[in-house]
Amino acid sequence: MTALKRTRLMSASLVLSAILLSSCNRSPQNGGELHVTIKSDPKTLNPLMAEDDSSDIVRYLTGGVLIRVNRKTQENEPELATSWNIDEDGRRITFHLRPGIKFSDGSDFTSIDVTATINAALDPNLHSPKGDPLRTGGKATVEAQGKDKITIEFEHPIAGLERLFDEIAVSPARMAGRADSSVTLGPFTVAEEKSGEYVLLKRNPQYWKKDGAGHALPYLEAVRLYILTNRDTELIRFRQGDIQLIDKLSPDLYEQLHSEDAAAARDLGPSIESEELWFNEVAKSPLPEYKKTWFRSRNFRQAISAAINRADLVRVAFRGHATPSSGMLSPANKFWFDRNLKPPAYDPSAALALLAQDGFHKDGDILKDKAGNPVAFSLITNAGNKARERMGSLIQQDLQQIGIKLNFVPLDFPSIVERMTKSYDYDACMLGLTNVDLDPEAQMNVWLSSADLHQWNPAQKSPETAWEAEIDKHLRAQASTLDRNQRKADFDKVQEIAADQAPMLFLVDKNALVAISPTVKNADPVVLTPETYWNIEYLSLSK
Repeated sequence: MTALKRTRLMSASLVLSAILLSSCNRSPQNGGELHVTIKSDPKTLNPLMAEDDSSDIVRYLTGGVLIRVNRKTQENEPELATSWNIDEDGRRITFHLRPGIKFSDGSDFTSIDVTATINAALDPNLHSPKGDPLRTGGKATVEAQGKDKITIEFEHPIAGLERLFDEIAVSPARMAGRADSSVTLGPFTVAEEKSGEYVLLKRNPQYWKKDGAGHALPYLEAVRLYILTNRDTELIRFRQGDIQLIDKLSPDLYEQLHSEDAAAARDLGPSIESEELWFNEVAKSPLPEYKKTWFRSRNFRQAISAAINRADLVRVAFRGHATPSSGMLSPANKFWFDRNLKPPAYDPSAALALLAQDGFHKDGDILKDKAGNPVAFSLITNAGNKARERMGSLIQQDLQQIGIKLNFVPLDFPSIVERMTKSYDYDACMLGLTNVDLDPEAQMNVWLSSADLHQWNPAQKSPETAWEAEIDKHLRAQASTLDRNQRKADFDKVQEIAADQAPMLFLVDKNALVAISPTVKNADPVVLTPETYWNIEYLSLSK
């Protein structure tokens, strides 16, 4: 792997100026306890071990990080580090730390704490999910240079290295690797946890940030994370005023709330969550050979895509709260989305023309392949998901228009996983993907032909098609340079190949639907998690 030799320096001054200016008009209303929900008990309060959504929310609200990905601008911003630079072909990153910061227990924050935290994240015996991306750089050396400077050098370059430190919450050296979020550098600390009921976070009195007028942050005194799995109950408690913010409303619940209180229900537009359909292209699958031939044909996949009315999926399945998808990324991913791509047009005539190129023909109302086999296949998805069940019914009707019989089969999720990863006994599958990390590096575990999550044909020893080899080439190229624009050009090519070959039919990008109580001040919702309280330091409650 080669890399462009280049040094980058990120200064805190301009970004901090923007933060201060944007906060000058906010009047602090200190005190109060904000109520939101998480869907389950956190599996861990150790920020390096956070993997489930609930644990990660606690990490986000309590953890102090060197670099923060601003959820609104989607750009990297300095936090505990005032600046950083990357050199040695992307193998070495040097941080200059913010002086005078203390942990929530009053102890000093220094480079020793960062060194201990990073070493714990890199420790293969700890198996930290937050450290996994850093370990892709191979052997690493972490060195503190005085109290306020630290250098981390990797064996191999890591593309987009800076963003990874948004996930690494720094703990005191004495607690690194076994921290419990009770001693933190973030705006809150964990004060109490009651299984099945709530996690209570209390304000960190030592938190270093101030608003533009010099008032200490955060404004809130506490955040109570209620553990609540039932979304209908969540909305009822929101109406009662017991919960002030809701992320990820379903379209049905959004419509209910909007009809009662239009100001509280907000549609933020396309999120990073998409819905897609793919065909089983695994050569060793137990499918009959004629089906394998269908599914491995670009013309067949493109024809099915053209036969699906995405506008109807948006209007009926999502009550208008989605947008037809253009490809593997949503436009919500501001930098990396390829804006040259457009959603596939609904065109049943074009679908039949593509199928005819492969010898398919209509026999009355039934489409048959060149050997006379009627075209019929099954589509599996997870049972109980109302939107996907509506989509399945609509796609069934669309394909019937061109003579294809679709059997729609909702299954329990473990059965789907077993078919996708072990037996390969399925025709097609429809599920959703969430691109949690905006950077293309996060796509490697799906789009590389050797990847286990390469859904349509996983874990190939070598690329089985020329276009998959081409995707592999461009994915590796974008990972081998520090030049962001060159990375963008290579990843645009990946997106364009994926759209042309259609191994996955991208159906819709779901809109981000949230609820915000009028009692919450300074709310500025975004499409990235946590949508309604990403700027938790500045939120306050009216009396």
